[in-house]
Amino acid sequence: MALIKPFKAIRPAPDKVAFVASRSYEDYSRKELNAILSYNPFSFLHIINPGFKYDKRVSGKERFRLVRNRYLEFLEDRVFIKDSKPSFYLYRVENNGASCTGFFCATSVADYEKGCIKKHEATIARREKLFADYLEVVQFEAEPVLMTYKDNPDISNILAKEVKEAPDYCFTTPDRITHTLWVLSDRDTIGEIQKQFAKVDSIYIADGHHRSASSCLLSHTLKEKSPKHTGNEAYNFFMSYLIPESEIRIYEFNRLVKDLNGLTKKEFLVRLDEHYRIKRFGDELYKPGKKHHFSMYLDGEFYSLYLRKSVYTFTDALSKLDTQILFKTILKPVLGIKDLRNDKRIQYGFGKHNALRMKDAIDRGEFEVGFGLMPVNMDEIKAVADAGLVMPPKSTYIEPKLRSGLAVYNISDRLED
Repeated sequence: MALIKPFKAIRPAPDKVAFVASRSYEDYSRKELNAILSYNPFSFLHIINPGFKYDKRVSGKERFRLVRNRYLEFLEDRVFIKDSKPSFYLYRVENNGASCTGFFCATSVADYEKGCIKKHEATIARREKLFADYLEVVQFEAEPVLMTYKDNPDISNILAKEVKEAPDYCFTTPDRITHTLWVLSDRDTIGEIQKQFAKVDSIYIADGHHRSASSCLLSHTLKEKSPKHTGNEAYNFFMSYLIPESEIRIYEFNRLVKDLNGLTKKEFLVRLDEHYRIKRFGDELYKPGKKHHFSMYLDGEFYSLYLRKSVYTFTDALSKLDTQILFKTILKPVLGIKDLRNDKRIQYGFGKHNALRMKDAIDRGEFEVGFGLMPVNMDEIKAVADAGLVMPPKSTYIEPKLRSGLAVYNISDRLED
């Protein structure tokens, strides 16, 4: 069963929410970031870039302390306001005719540890520790872990009823995405949602593996430091955004490699022939149309690569993933790329026009060869997670991408039973 709890969020004042909420820090170019910090005093980016106030680059514990200070200033200036009642926060994102609706809640570290909350990506211990140290100092979470659950008509009916009410927020950001949020503080409604989730065997992390792992690490640290630990402390939970599987959108990452590992073009194609049927498309744009088929762009031409299943053995859920197949048959044995996360010879691209961007980068001589894949689907993610396996890095690009600062989770709070 999945344990979820309401919490008292710290939220932007209604008249400032459109100015406060920000994309993930990594999404901004340096120029865009400087413009926002210069002309928007309410942006959440001021909190996570605290050195801007003093025109100083800060890092480590000094940065953590200043982040905490900027956060407290937002509270003191009433840019942020704390809710008085524990609530779930129903949130809808609409973009280019597509929409998804889920809700913010507190999810259990215990569920994460016992495998009710399932993961499909490996995490890096150094990053886990760094973010756990950050959370311990700043005492808040501003980016939820994106999780998904099997479509449930009872849960959908509850949420469908709530979205008919007037929202607490509704605003559109410059990227033409509309954000709508409803505060669900009615105890009966909260209880009914919790009752339905008590019947859910597993929920799956879609995005935020390091955030959840860091929250787990922090929970153990603070538990050891708390002589009056009860289990209801907010640090025993972490903020998540739960969304049904049908509303998750998954896109692929293409692979671009800087060289052919000392092989000539002809030698490279001969090596690929061992595992693939190869068809040349010339300058005609080719994208794969089904699983275990790949596109390749090399020396000004597109190719299709069809996996020879007679020479490749499917042994488990991981072995069936196209990202794993490409790694096992080409990237590692032919191109010599053993570390997909750290090898400087490989880069990854995503997006609507990524096949053309891949072509342009190779034509400019920045890379030698590129590979296009079909997106991983939700069933594949669940199969890997259920088996306790992990996907290769950059296997999925998942939407929705959530705004920071829309709902903030106070780690030093105490949650209600």
